[in-house]
Amino acid sequence: MYLSELITDYIEHLEVEGGRAIKTTENYRLYLERFLEFADDIEVSKITSETVRKYRLWLNRYKNFNNEELSTITQGYHLIALRGFLHYLANRDIPSLNSDKIILPKTARKQVTFLYKDEIDRMLAQVNTSDEKGLRDMAILILLFSSGLRVSELVGLDRDHVNTKRREFMVRGKGQKDRPVFISESAASIIEDYLQTRSDSLDPLFISYSRNVSPDNSGDYRRLTARSVQRIISFYARMAGITKHVSPHTMRHSYATDLLMNGADLRSVQSMLGHSNISTTQVYTHVTDEHLREVYERFHSENTEAAAA
Repeated sequence: MYLSELITDYIEHLEVEGGRAIKTTENYRLYLERFLEFADDIEVSKITSETVRKYRLWLNRYKNFNNEELSTITQGYHLIALRGFLHYLANRDIPSLNSDKIILPKTARKQVTFLYKDEIDRMLAQVNTSDEKGLRDMAILILLFSSGLRVSELVGLDRDHVNTKRREFMVRGKGQKDRPVFISESAASIIEDYLQTRSDSLDPLFISYSRNVSPDNSGDYRRLTARSVQRIISFYARMAGITKHVSPHTMRHSYATDLLMNGADLRSVQSMLGHSNISTTQVYTHVTDEHLREVYERFHSENTEAAAA
């Protein structure tokens, strides 16, 4: 059986049976088509460890249309896709290389950027809530920090999704997995204030006020985009004098870090973030090292005895 045919089967499997998001399946298709570009349309039974070794070398030398090389992390994504593909073949009893033969490259863990509560407050202080657009922006900022939502989840919310009375709702995240989301009283209050000022009957919770937006007869044409949320957050961060790069995901990092610094356990944070693997959540243990030192200084017996003396 040939590579091209089975790649199509695998992508369809990811989307239908695997419940993967469209964006994820698109990325996997791209990565596997790169392997097809390298190996040609060979029979999958002829994929060997040597094939993979040469492919890794090819990826390391690969340059895109902008003459840019692939980062080590991106090369790793290509190998993850190939490993998943080979695992799929094994499950279908199609002879090929064992997926365990693919060893992923070691990559340095990215530095997590997060905001402290006082930096969040400085951003909020920049928002003028005297009009509908300002109330929307305030609601976005507070909701992101209050809930840890991904930006894709945020812009996908409709009015009737968020229960401001119970201050909780369900959201469908990566891998089409549902999880409960809890929000603060301030988030619930500002969302209610924002919705009360709305004179439209559109479904989206957050809408665009751009004059350049035109209807497409979908009833969803004014839904705020993820890119617009990025611009909103960057704007208020600059206004607050914050020099670090601040994105919607920074707010999610800030949410998780705030929980951990205030005593939440890692497993609970994992559930609230919607991480399928605890190793993904463990990135936040690195940013709480300073907090752990404060705990040590305050509570270890030798330190408390020294202070008493």
